[in-house]
Amino acid sequence: MTDQRFIGRIAGVGTTSGTRFVVGMWRESPLGGITDVMVETPEGRRILLAPSVEAADFIAATYTFDEVRVLDVAWRKIAGGLRVTAGSAPVRTASTGSAPVGAPPVGSPPAADVLDLRLAVGPVSALGMLLRAVPRGLATRPGWLRLIDPVARILVPGSATAGTAGGGRREFYGVTLARRVSSLEARFEGQDLGALARLWPPVRFGFGSAPAAPSLVDVTTTIR
Repeated sequence: MTDQRFIGRIAGVGTTSGTRFVVGMWRESPLGGITDVMVETPEGRRILLAPSVEAADFIAATYTFDEVRVLDVAWRKIAGGLRVTAGSAPVRTASTGSAPVGAPPVGSPPAADVLDLRLAVGPVSALGMLLRAVPRGLATRPGWLRLIDPVARILVPGSATAGTAGGGRREFYGVTLARRVSSLEARFEGQDLGALARLWPPVRFGFGSAPAAPSLVDVTTTIR
């Protein structure tokens, strides 16, 4: 067995239009520092926005999507929160084998023709306070996450800490801190998606969803 770890943050939010987002902002991963966005539309269409063919192939082998797009995806801090963008580089599916889309020149503003998502991030949530009570070294261990999974599914409906992923893999989510997302501005494919809403119904990319309460969590994801 080989464990592959993604260390960073996940933002999970809904919108009043019904579109829901799960954004992975990974400072460490087998693919390097990357950002990916999983989108589920009100009609239930599941879309992956990935920054390279390599990332798209890996993520699509672990989760389920109806469409995979390879294009420039990035995030950065802004006053009071963060901004996630996906640019209008040529859309390519992960199966084409085309070379990854190159990053924009250093210092240039991120393109946002496909997605522009701005999140206002608030204080540590009640869930975050509870998570602080668990030692970080324990909180990310697969054995611990398997043990507490039944409790996590009850305490945070729609979420899970352990389960079966695609390609014969198992996956473990070790969340160590949670903050509230208090508001958003979101445009996807030129459409204004409205105001912040609960991430409900749960997204259907894998065995679990992000919490229904809009949140930004510090997480270590282990794929075995």
